[in-house]
Amino acid sequence: MIIELSSFFNNPSLIEVGPIKIQYYAVSWLLSSYLIYLFLKSNKIIAEVGLSEERVNDLVFLYGLFFGAMCGGRVGYMLFYGTDQLVNNPVSLFYVWQGGLSFHGGLLGVVLSIVLFCKKYKIKFLRLMDAVALAMPIGLGLVRIGNFLNGELYGKPTNGEWGFIFPTDPYGYLRHPSQLYESFGEGLVLFLMLYLISKVYKTHGIVCSSFLILYGSIRFIIEFFRQPDAHIGYVALEFLSMGQLLCIPMVIIGFILLSYSRSNA
Repeated sequence: MIIELSSFFNNPSLIEVGPIKIQYYAVSWLLSSYLIYLFLKSNKIIAEVGLSEERVNDLVFLYGLFFGAMCGGRVGYMLFYGTDQLVNNPVSLFYVWQGGLSFHGGLLGVVLSIVLFCKKYKIKFLRLMDAVALAMPIGLGLVRIGNFLNGELYGKPTNGEWGFIFPTDPYGYLRHPSQLYESFGEGLVLFLMLYLISKVYKTHGIVCSSFLILYGSIRFIIEFFRQPDAHIGYVALEFLSMGQLLCIPMVIIGFILLSYSRSNA
């Protein structure tokens, strides 16, 4: 089945009223944050560590979304994908209107932010991270849909009977909708797997270490269907992208953390 997307999907703005623009990507981030907030507010681990509704609000929107995902994601993108631009013009780090957020940078930002949050409120870090890790696929799945509606981060050309023609693609190739593959794999599949793990294992750190292993593995596989960034291309062995390269240490750290959690159970 070949689907040619209309120009509707080529417009990153959901609503435009004069100079005011509400974009798909921004909506997907805000909706993700709100759903994560609702999920965490009713999560048993949150009740176990004694977080009030107000502190859950700070955890999600201030520490998680702003300091973690957005600030960390921007710094990570410039370090991993925009090094030359950053060296030539360090101020470009703050050119957020140009776009550019890295999941791996955002993840590091979230981890560092939650470390500070846990120290401030004297909460066990691994236990809180278990709850956060379980909620993260909600955001990952929705943000990938935002990428799809923006017509960005699309897949490689395909000669098969299944594919999309994105109006944002200057070549007009039939491509894999890799954003939807990622939304399904990093969103629904990852959430269900982590949910089952959380029901079977109660040891602190098992869920968050499983997140690192499973997300890294799923992302690594799906990246084979995704078009690498044009200004970087493949960065290792002539077939591995930057996203795949960053997933390797993520999986390794996940196994180390899993071993640590089980040995300290």
